[in-house]
Amino acid sequence: MGERVEEWQGEEWAVRPVTGSASTKPYRCPGCDQQIRPATPHLVIWPVEPLVGDGLDARRHWHTACWKARHRRPR
Repeated sequence: MGERVEEWQGEEWAVRPVTGSASTKPYRCPGCDQQIRPATPHLVIWPVEPLVGDGLDARRHWHTACWKARHRRPR
């Protein structure tokens, strides 16, 4: 599955799956504030229309389940 665009909080977000074999560093998921361990499949999310620059600073690594549950998060 490749990169796709999804809506959240009135904005469009680019969503790119990361395979476990491509995940070599730990990240902090903004959805649950828990660590995404290396070798864990997850998603990289960033705004399609970044506020400034190219949006690379806005990229965040999310657990797949946390991103799917994003609509339950408070604004």
